[in-house]
Amino acid sequence: MHSVIASPFLEQHVLVRPGSRGGALLPVERYEELRALDLAAPTPPWLANAVQEHWDDLDVTGRPVGDFLLIRQPSEWGYGKASWEVNLGCNYKCKHCYLGLKVNSGMPWEDKRRCLDIMAEAGVLFLQVTGGEPTIDKDFLRAYRYAWELGMMITVSTNGSLLWRQNLLDLFAECPPYRVTVSMYGAAKRSYDELTQREGAWDQFVQGMNAARHARLPLRMSIVVTEDNGHEEQGMVALCESWGVEYEVFTNMTPTIYGGGEVLTAQSKEHLRLRKTFTGCNAGHTFFHMDPHGLVSICKIGRDDQISLPHEGIQGLARLGEIADRLMLRTGGCSGCSIAGTCRVCRPLAKHYQEAKAPLAAYCQHGEKAG
Repeated sequence: MHSVIASPFLEQHVLVRPGSRGGALLPVERYEELRALDLAAPTPPWLANAVQEHWDDLDVTGRPVGDFLLIRQPSEWGYGKASWEVNLGCNYKCKHCYLGLKVNSGMPWEDKRRCLDIMAEAGVLFLQVTGGEPTIDKDFLRAYRYAWELGMMITVSTNGSLLWRQNLLDLFAECPPYRVTVSMYGAAKRSYDELTQREGAWDQFVQGMNAARHARLPLRMSIVVTEDNGHEEQGMVALCESWGVEYEVFTNMTPTIYGGGEVLTAQSKEHLRLRKTFTGCNAGHTFFHMDPHGLVSICKIGRDDQISLPHEGIQGLARLGEIADRLMLRTGGCSGCSIAGTCRVCRPLAKHYQEAKAPLAAYCQHGEKAG
């Protein structure tokens, strides 16, 4: 199995290692040299030096290239990243969840595998696997392994409740993830169980985190601050720091993907923060999202005009750029706005807030000024 990947990434070429955040840019001539190599040939000295420089615990000097290196082929599609909701099912019932109803459904395994093949062909190097809770999906283990064997650098977004399971730990040891992002919903049992609406959730979270830290997984915490746990924000931060785990704090709740506003009641007004000015993104152009049924959209928020990857195949992605450009246009009450250039949310997210009949201040500068 590979321990290093040489791959195109957008308009560049990179050398990356599963389980590691580091990497190196590859000059195009070096990448083409690797593509032309016999995999039984010994490692070129320049490659051995580059590997040693970036990962000093890995010595590939004199080893056959095929023993450790996976060389990904160029793609005409130009997608470098993707996210995939394996399943919307979850073992929690969080009050703030933007997915709304937790429906435990998805594609059969053969369709999942075909979609992963298409992602690889489209050029996807970095894949976020999410849910719902992805680790409860019946196909998670083999889907993760298959994506890893295709040469994807995988981030798993999880609530951490099952990270103590030996089959998961064994998989991550054999096929290291790029990152494991764990959502954190409190610093104590009472608030954590209240927000997740699952008795014993805190105990499972602690058990999972203890196992993950012992296994030295590449962890990152997403601290979610709501009305239930707002008083524990600093406690959650302190816990992450005591674990030596990097973290990011999230305070702004969003409507459900169906435009429902019921989850906005979880918002802590005291902790609401102004978002940074939205300066654009490449959703639909270099990145896409896929739901549990293989329906591709520009991102997790802008889900209009989805493309069925199992039915249309990779050619369906040809329509994604045009869809992205159209969804980003200011329409309805936002068209003709004199300060649209400094909006704090993208148009698809603003549309969700509008459908949810959220307070104007949640997504629009006019509401901020009125408040």
